[in-house]
Amino acid sequence: LQSSVTLSDAEFEKITAVLLKSRTGEFDLESILFLKFRGLGIHDLGCIGECTSLERLDLSGNNITNLAPLASLRILVVLNVSANRISNLEPLSSCDSLQSLNVAGNVISSIETLQCLQSLRKLESIRLKDNTYNYTNPVCRNSLYRTILLEMFANIKVLDGERVVGRGSDLYQLCKDIDDTIKAGTYKNGQLSEHLDYKPWVEDNYWEIKRSNNAIVEEAYKQFNDVLHECRLLNSRATHMISQTERSMSLKKQPKQYTV
Repeated sequence: LQSSVTLSDAEFEKITAVLLKSRTGEFDLESILFLKFRGLGIHDLGCIGECTSLERLDLSGNNITNLAPLASLRILVVLNVSANRISNLEPLSSCDSLQSLNVAGNVISSIETLQCLQSLRKLESIRLKDNTYNYTNPVCRNSLYRTILLEMFANIKVLDGERVVGRGSDLYQLCKDIDDTIKAGTYKNGQLSEHLDYKPWVEDNYWEIKRSNNAIVEEAYKQFNDVLHECRLLNSRATHMISQTERSMSLKKQPKQYTV
């Protein structure tokens, strides 16, 4: 016999056992492995700490300020608390299994706030800024924050969605180079420079997806899609700039098409 549970918006403000059970269908809180409470207006994490088997948790787009109830989640692997009002990450220092952390779009103001995460030896991905959704943190205004973070966290492979080591890091560098070139302008003596010696950016098998059992593979797919989206935006901007330049120079030949 199943009972129908209807929760009001007020009840969504705090995570309760009733809310957890109604959203997951689990009777025992310790049996819950995955939770997605995105954009529900939650500000109190309530009894979520009783879900001690949680591996993946998405609390993005809420009004959370206090992460204390998460301290008991020892086997949590992926945590997304982007777009909240978080300023203190200290409770996460107990999440020993954490590999991927998204805190973009909060109010983290200093590098010192992140020092509590240095004890997390498995942490491989940290996101403080997300250009796709225009999420950031005050600490990102520090021009050296990326360099400092990479020194603080020796095991980090992905920072702000950018793979800093290993396969894929060259792609992000390439996107940066393209963006810098567009901003600076590729002109000589007032004319658009032409480069006739085109070469492939990456090897033929670069885009082949290799299967992996890594716990952060889901986050990796998201990061790839974000990069692809940014590449398309860059392509659109480049095409528009080239078209405008050619019109202003009254070129008679047809505009060239550049694709990514």
